[in-house]
Amino acid sequence: LRMNTALFENLLEKVTPIITKQDTHLRQRISPAERLSLTLRHLATESLCLTFRIGQSTISGIIKEVCTAIIHVLREDYLRIPSCEDEWRVVADDFGYRWNFYNCVGAMDGKHFKIDPPLQSGSLYYNYKDSCSVVLPAVVDAQLRFIYVDVGTNGRISDTGIWNK
Repeated sequence: LRMNTALFENLLEKVTPIITKQDTHLRQRISPAERLSLTLRHLATESLCLTFRIGQSTISGIIKEVCTAIIHVLREDYLRIPSCEDEWRVVADDFGYRWNFYNCVGAMDGKHFKIDPPLQSGSLYYNYKDSCSVVLPAVVDAQLRFIYVDVGTNGRISDTGIWNK
């Protein structure tokens, strides 16, 4: 999967104020472009790419932070939750028309993203796949557009537990 330069630059411009860090006396910051790039690569390949020469625990934190920033800046344009009964009826009618699946107002699923757990977290992030993860649950409409996303539920929580919270 490839993202064109203009789209990357546009997204970078939107998230830069949120994901920019300060240099410290001990080390230079990881640039916003590099933070966004490694996050997008991880989302596309599901691997913590070593080509960035950044520690896995640092990468895990960056991915969570950048995903949250992306949702924050794009939510109004791309994650519009229906706000009234008529809008929900439009979603349900669209499911009936497109998929012959009537009275449905969304399709739900969750995606586990492997992480290195924080120190002292015990089994909080340990999931049923024998690894540690955070879960990104989402709901899409009939046209496969996201209408709800939550970032960062710990991997130990079951699907039912995530949707009940």
